[in-house]
Amino acid sequence: MFDLIIKGGTVIDGSGSPGVKADVAVTEGKISEIGIIDPNQAEAIVDAENMIVCPGFIDPHTHYDAQLFWDPHATPSSLHGITSVVMGNCGFSIAPISDTSDADYLGAMLVQVEGMSADALRIGVDWNWSSFEDYLKRLDGNVGVNVAAMVGHCALRRTVMKDDAVKREATENEIEEMQKLLGEALEAGGLGFSTSRSFTHTDGDGLPVPSRIASVEEVLALAEVCEKYPGTTLEWVADGCMNGFSDEEVELMAEMSLRAKRPLNWNVLTVDSARPDDYKNQINACERVAEKGGRAMALTMPILVGMTMHFHSYCALYKLPGWDEIMTLPHEDKKEKLADPAVRKLLEENAASPEAGVFSRLTGWGKYRIGETFSKENQGLDGRLVSDIARERGTRDFYTLLDIVLADDLKTVLWPGPTDDDPASWLMRQTVWEHEEVMIGGSDAGAHLDRMAGASYPTEWIRDCLSGRKLTSVEKAIEHMTDVPARFFGLVNRGRIEKDFHADLVVFDPERIDAQELKILNDLPGDSPRLYAGSEGIEKVFVNGVLTVDSGKPTEVLSGVILRSGSHTVTNKIPADA
Repeated sequence: MFDLIIKGGTVIDGSGSPGVKADVAVTEGKISEIGIIDPNQAEAIVDAENMIVCPGFIDPHTHYDAQLFWDPHATPSSLHGITSVVMGNCGFSIAPISDTSDADYLGAMLVQVEGMSADALRIGVDWNWSSFEDYLKRLDGNVGVNVAAMVGHCALRRTVMKDDAVKREATENEIEEMQKLLGEALEAGGLGFSTSRSFTHTDGDGLPVPSRIASVEEVLALAEVCEKYPGTTLEWVADGCMNGFSDEEVELMAEMSLRAKRPLNWNVLTVDSARPDDYKNQINACERVAEKGGRAMALTMPILVGMTMHFHSYCALYKLPGWDEIMTLPHEDKKEKLADPAVRKLLEENAASPEAGVFSRLTGWGKYRIGETFSKENQGLDGRLVSDIARERGTRDFYTLLDIVLADDLKTVLWPGPTDDDPASWLMRQTVWEHEEVMIGGSDAGAHLDRMAGASYPTEWIRDCLSGRKLTSVEKAIEHMTDVPARFFGLVNRGRIEKDFHADLVVFDPERIDAQELKILNDLPGDSPRLYAGSEGIEKVFVNGVLTVDSGKPTEVLSGVILRSGSHTVTNKIPADA
């Protein structure tokens, strides 16, 4: 007898092949048969008539490291069909730690650099672990999705160097100690080593995060540790991930991959027809790494991620050239500057400069929609476009936006309309998706909770493939989100619907699949807010053969496993090893 038969659906198996009408049987958490199966042979039947059955989606870039302690289902990702997540990216794991000062430092860093809620981290995480092994054991049996955890450079550096981690390069002995800690973490099942050298990453004190202070020699010494542990990988983020890689960054990427004998992935490739040279440079960087014998994989999102902006607290606008010195002023001083015509002119000019890079996509001021207002002067503006309001007032879009924000004491909730939502940019993305060194992902789910909402990309993209732009087939989209990441990370028997593979499965209605409208929920510990989009048309999600999402809502079952390197993964050879 089978435990379960999913009957009568169109099976899209993750290989990219056309879907076929078939039943899928599950026994003891694995796929045991595919075809026309006698329903009398099963203890339970799921009717999938008129539905699509596909492998569970794999998100290669999340930051659920802390959220899993109060939300073991990793919502909303799981509601959109994600059955496996990779976390600990950008050098930001929350283990190892050696004392409460490390926990305090890492928590404050995550508040600043990943936009996490200070209250949620304080209330929802007890930080009661030391080693990476201790941390993974805390998650064992307590997650509703499969979890692979990278080991972050910042935690390693902080544990070894304490306050000096943000002040100086490490000594030879300190590097050896970090290597030892990393080796222990990989031995315990850490998926690999992650690091950041990006100018956008600052800690709770406004200083560069610890990994940015590390020498090239230190980064390479840590990457080299991965070579000793099967099934590990590398991840990094650098300045070039935003605006194009320098020759030095390409050399470092290649050397990291070669030293580790492992592939490396980076986040995130942004395609904008207004800046075509940037993404071409980034694709070329991956090709140059391959020419040197290594492997570098770019992550890219197949949707435009919904986000909000505020002028009263930290957001991506702070990263526009010359904006930080104004936006970080005390509240009343900031208001005074934003009302000054000379400052307004300077901010607008700086935002339009080439130095804005990827953040230039946030400068379509007229496309901003007013989300919520708080003053008598702004009554009736909620939901309206800034361009329409500016036209009525006879003022410039940017100045109109600032007038609205100032009238609300900077509290206005803004929904930016991206400048790169044009046909040329979408056609470029279509080409990029087919490049062998590009992988779909980069949601940042679990981070920037009150600013961004990338977790819904599987349902949004499939809806676009079925009834929107139709830039690729639904079979190819599913392959991109299942088999491709499974093969990149070397996940054993995951990413496809095949006999003896783990039964990570999604059953969805192709007529209804979509993401719900974005909203703000105050459901984090401490009633902290997050941007949230539920799913439509995701009928069933199974993780290791167990129903974890039913009609768009999580069940109480926690059937996820920790995808430990060496036991749940195999080494994904880079070209030099092949």
